[in-house]
Amino acid sequence: MSVSTTVPKAELHCHIEGAAPPSLVKRLAGQYGLDVSSVLDGSGKYLWTDFTTFLKAYDTASAVFKTPADYALLAETYFRMLAAEGAIYGEIFISPDHAQAAGLSYRSYVEGLATGMERAKNDTAIEGRMIAIGVRHFGASSVERVVQEVIGNPHPMVTGFGLAGDERSGHPANYSKAFRMAAEAGLGTTAHAGEFGGPDSIVAALEFLRVKRLGHGVRAIEDRDLVKRLADEDVVLEVCPGSNISLGVYTHLRFHPINMLRREGVKVTLNSDDPPFFGTTLGKEYASVAATFDWSHEDQMAVTRTAIEAAFCDEATRTRLLVRLDSANQTAEDN
Repeated sequence: MSVSTTVPKAELHCHIEGAAPPSLVKRLAGQYGLDVSSVLDGSGKYLWTDFTTFLKAYDTASAVFKTPADYALLAETYFRMLAAEGAIYGEIFISPDHAQAAGLSYRSYVEGLATGMERAKNDTAIEGRMIAIGVRHFGASSVERVVQEVIGNPHPMVTGFGLAGDERSGHPANYSKAFRMAAEAGLGTTAHAGEFGGPDSIVAALEFLRVKRLGHGVRAIEDRDLVKRLADEDVVLEVCPGSNISLGVYTHLRFHPINMLRREGVKVTLNSDDPPFFGTTLGKEYASVAATFDWSHEDQMAVTRTAIEAAFCDEATRTRLLVRLDSANQTAEDN
């Protein structure tokens, strides 16, 4: 399926460690004398069969990133790939817990990633920001520690805070203090919900975490009242169709609720989540969803506009991005 670079794209939901190309993981593993053969096959694809083995493969691949320079290389590689597919903006989830496991301070981890993002921006003009995430199944105190670290070490490119990890672990009420701290510090907030958890997980995230963006959120479709609430309250869904299919939330893209949610007035965006693990890219997400649901060029542009309007960036950057989007639209119309 051909990826159109004429549609400017924007991404709000991608885990940076999960965006590591297998070739880069192999290269760094060789450099550090690490064995990654259990999670990479001969053709350079990640090996996993279910959510548990996916997490194991993810952690094994993540472990090859050990220094700020390694993280700079990872961020630069990913943002260049995004830009090559026509993306003008990307937000990445960063995991202070992974940095800690690698023996890196939060500050050096962020500085490494920012260096790579700046290098990509200098060459391609792609804008990027970071969202620090707390891991749900590590417990409330761990999630609060992440927020404190983010607030105590401010960086202009870290503009958001989110909650990831096993949705079935820990009620959102446990994390309400962390989210209150993040919001008071001026960070944008988002939480994974409605992927493996049902509509009740979404309601709980809205009630206790007070978020205006949800990671996934697609299982709202199972509750009509909730769909109406999302539309009425302008909650933006960071939808990751390829990820949902790969992990078995839906069996086939044509059964995915993104189109129904959009028709009901819910604000949706397109995202790649952990792209090489799920055999996807942001460009493929746009192309496959557009082909499956017959979305026009205008429909795809509208999805990008939704993402930019919901982005955790300053207003000057948002205005610049919207100008780029409008000028691309004008060029498309002129042609």
